[in-house]
Amino acid sequence: MEAGGIGTFVSGFPADFGWGTATSAYQIEGAVDEGGRGQSIWDIFSHESGRIERGENADISCDHYHHWQEDLDLMAELGLSVYRFSIAWPRVMPDGKGPLNEEGVGFYSGLIDGLLERGITPFPTLYHWDLPQALEEEGGWMNRDTSQRFAEYAAAMFERFGDRVDLWLTHNEPWVAAFVAYVAGEHAPGGCEDWPLALRVSHHLLLSHGLAVQALRASRAASAKIGFAPNLQPVHPLTGSPEDAEAARIWDGFQNRWFLDPVFKGSYPEDMLAEYERFGVEEAIEDGDLAVISSPVDLLGVNFYQQATVKHDPDSVFLGVAGVPTRPPLTDMGWAVTPEALHELLLRLKRDYGDFDIYITENGAAYPDEWDGGDIVEDPKRVDFISRHLESLSQAIADGVNVKGYCVWALLDNFEWAKGYDKRFGLYYVDYPTQRRIPKRSALWYRDQIAASRLATPQEDE
Repeated sequence: MEAGGIGTFVSGFPADFGWGTATSAYQIEGAVDEGGRGQSIWDIFSHESGRIERGENADISCDHYHHWQEDLDLMAELGLSVYRFSIAWPRVMPDGKGPLNEEGVGFYSGLIDGLLERGITPFPTLYHWDLPQALEEEGGWMNRDTSQRFAEYAAAMFERFGDRVDLWLTHNEPWVAAFVAYVAGEHAPGGCEDWPLALRVSHHLLLSHGLAVQALRASRAASAKIGFAPNLQPVHPLTGSPEDAEAARIWDGFQNRWFLDPVFKGSYPEDMLAEYERFGVEEAIEDGDLAVISSPVDLLGVNFYQQATVKHDPDSVFLGVAGVPTRPPLTDMGWAVTPEALHELLLRLKRDYGDFDIYITENGAAYPDEWDGGDIVEDPKRVDFISRHLESLSQAIADGVNVKGYCVWALLDNFEWAKGYDKRFGLYYVDYPTQRRIPKRSALWYRDQIAASRLATPQEDE
């Protein structure tokens, strides 16, 4: 690949900083009917009429299942030191419980070995929203028993891969899995304004996280590090009015504190318990649950895309709080570009929750990239986006936040859930008809940023 050519490189990262990218299984793997894989809730949801824009699905997607070695070579060319991916629960355990599918286990074993051969640290996520459909038919995350099934699945993964994997995440964005699925109805399995169910699901997701942490401690991987990866946002009121200030408090509790407080403080925030009392939230919480949920973790994954600016809106389904239309510059998702908010968020996490390892497990932007048939796709806005967020991250490190790594979302353009294939987040453009991967300018820039960082902070001799 040629030189990146644009953008200012960012300094201030430690020598052992983890430079990475991220993906998830359902979004890139394809091969939904191969290798003994069972169905997931997204296989069902994406084939229901009207669920996905343009009627698209991830049956093939990037076909990473067959192109994984090529994709690992792309990572090596970038100079990555960490790769965050997810294990598809239905690929390794088709019914969500019972015996493992050895062909599925073999796929991830080969992937892990291929990463290690290229000097890249594997960083798997156990759950990135693809619940086995067989468990959904038994109640899914509404069913408390699913938390136990998740712990059994996690224990099996620790047993099989714990000799080679030192970093784990339990859940990706449980806020989305609970509230975007069951209140907004935009994600699988697709509910609609069902707050009691969404809150029960959120609690069972957190419970399953704690049970998985306990399973790790009892496994051959006991010395590995584990955490989870919520999507977090600083929340700002639109105006100085008491109503908007109250809206910001509620949204912060809804988006951030509802998931952070139980894990790091062993309790749900009192103001949100009061807010949710009308939905019967405490009926889902049993004695001892919060002790399990707060089982000590080693790290926090932070998925960050934009800050939230909110106002009071009595007509909003989200607790009378509405997001304010953001001002340019915007990404193709309509999200604001607010890199300074990443610095704000990281300082808040250290202040309110403690000094622990933090990985930026997702940060990136969708833009309407176009391939003209050449060797490179130009995407200057993405280069600027990543550069500015790295500057914010560098400042947070200088201010004492223990950030250990950064993963761009995403390595490849992929299936963007309900948005289908129109929103391109990748460092590599995917021409879906041919499965060709074409580097974007941002891939070349990121490669050169990684190299420049290593030159500025050379590794100590062994």
